[in-house]
Amino acid sequence: MTSPTPRSNSGAVHRSPVVVIGAGPAGLTIGNILRAASLDCVVLEIETREFIERRPRAGVLEEWAVRGLEERGLAVSLLERAQRHAECEFRFGGERYRFEYAELTGHHHWIYPQQLLVTDLVREYADVRGGDIRFGVRDVELHDLDTDRPAVSYTDPESGERVLIRCDFVAGCDGARGATRAVLTPERAHVSRFDYGIGWLALLAEAPPSNDCVVFGMHPNGFAGHMARSPEVTRYYLECPPGDDPENWSHDRVWSELRERLGAAGAPPLTEGRLIEKRVLDMHSYVVEPMVFGRLFLAGDAAHLTAPIAAKGMNLALHDAFVLGDALVAQLGKGDGTGLSGYSAACLGRVWDYQEFSQWLSDIYHGTSSGDPYRAGTTLARLRRLFGSPSAASAFAEQYLGKGSGY
Repeated sequence: MTSPTPRSNSGAVHRSPVVVIGAGPAGLTIGNILRAASLDCVVLEIETREFIERRPRAGVLEEWAVRGLEERGLAVSLLERAQRHAECEFRFGGERYRFEYAELTGHHHWIYPQQLLVTDLVREYADVRGGDIRFGVRDVELHDLDTDRPAVSYTDPESGERVLIRCDFVAGCDGARGATRAVLTPERAHVSRFDYGIGWLALLAEAPPSNDCVVFGMHPNGFAGHMARSPEVTRYYLECPPGDDPENWSHDRVWSELRERLGAAGAPPLTEGRLIEKRVLDMHSYVVEPMVFGRLFLAGDAAHLTAPIAAKGMNLALHDAFVLGDALVAQLGKGDGTGLSGYSAACLGRVWDYQEFSQWLSDIYHGTSSGDPYRAGTTLARLRRLFGSPSAASAFAEQYLGKGSGY
């Protein structure tokens, strides 16, 4: 919530130029950018360090995002450990179709699970650059955001006392259910939402990847996806009804459907293993406009959610962080407020482009399972065009890799 600043005798009072709320990829990248410029900030996180370093999340990074991390000294472990992918595979009509996007564009995808990136960023921020990060905080509140003296308060998990941090700017990086989104009432920001009307059963299998690249299976039973996460672990997706109960999907049912939906002539058999994660994701997206309210700047899922259909979420979070981190450095270090005043516009072009591509790709993934012969027919027409037209292939590759020229 946002409210007037509590009286100073209500607890400990601190001062920091920037308070970052949320220790995900966006918040930690902003913190690292500030520390690299010798600027102080405080990062607040409601979970423990152990939790955020183990929480499984997305794993696909576009090359521009990797290079952005590398330029800021944040990609050493990533470049040593990540898998680099140059192509993907579509399976439909019982056949396999390889799509060599690196050959078309000269750029790659990198596979690096988000928890590994978060671990790297926490270590760099807290242990190497001496950043102030406070885990396990409770009851975060934002105050006086529409003034030049904003503040953030929270309950200290050890003492139980309220702590107040006066600051110049707040970076809200704590997702859709965090404290920063709670202050954005309808008169302060407009939220555009889209519900795809489908679910994905997200699975982690304790099994080596069964293919040398990402696989997308379009089948009348529903979409299926195969994505390597490590030499020992593979991410799978199965289209399912929204709101479905993961317990409806037994081990045998999961592997039977994966074999059916990913089956194709000449495809290697799936390497099966124990399912170590099983949860249903209802496919939906939203965009908050503008991404700024007073001295509060939203980044990552606090500002927008892109359904994992095109694996864009972590990339958008990093783009926000690069833009906002650099803008805060310019403002605090040189008094140049140009970047902050243009922050929302600088991010929303890419956000909406990625939303549109995810919606287009959803039609490809789910058209054959829609039960509508017309949608199924147009889906197959799009796929044939993708593999029959060099210009269509190049356009798809640019969007798939986030290489659009409009932002």
